[in-house]
Amino acid sequence: MSDKKLLRETRAGTVINVTSKRQDATLLQAVLSVRQIVTERFPSLMFDWQKREPLAPLIEDLRHRFPDVSFCRCHDTSFMTPDGGILSLIGKDKVRYPILIAEKKNQGTNDLRVREGKPRQAQGNAIERLGKNVIGFRVRMLHEAIFPFICFGDGCDFAEELSILDRVRTIAMFGELNHEHLFTEGDRFNRGTFYFRVPEWTFSEMKDRCLSIAERSVYYYFSKYGKETFV
Repeated sequence: MSDKKLLRETRAGTVINVTSKRQDATLLQAVLSVRQIVTERFPSLMFDWQKREPLAPLIEDLRHRFPDVSFCRCHDTSFMTPDGGILSLIGKDKVRYPILIAEKKNQGTNDLRVREGKPRQAQGNAIERLGKNVIGFRVRMLHEAIFPFICFGDGCDFAEELSILDRVRTIAMFGELNHEHLFTEGDRFNRGTFYFRVPEWTFSEMKDRCLSIAERSVYYYFSKYGKETFV
């Protein structure tokens, strides 16, 4: 039985989404591979990967950077957890400089339903869940001129003829999909990078695209803060 068919034929809460878990693991392997590559290419630098971003210290940092803006208090236990985690360049002062924040979304079983002669179902909410992390990390990176966020989406819900892709374009600040957007555009559009299509993304494809963002982010920090900040 296929992963997607198994998912459809089981009740919510009784089994884990097999497809999503497998794809999350593949993305994580790609991100950790990128960590190994940048460690080898920049042997004098220190890199670290973390699974989650706690909200409480993030809020404190925002208050420090933007003293004229009020920010709410978050619970000490709240955090953001992107599917592929956060890869960061570590400064000599132990400050973390994110070079890659990676997400993976799979959505849609209507292709199976159509083949079985069944009516289509409403499209899922994976994209709405994605929006929360994008907003949080976008704010996290407001003081920088890059947004090293990347999301890979696949599944029949992301066919070009379906309007659900417009939800993704909205999250991307109406930027072009399937195109790398690392640097802030027009002084305020820190869009992020969104690769979305029907066929599943492979390990190699995700690794190459993640590596491009990670490497370019390292050079951005060199340019802004000076290489001596990290070496």
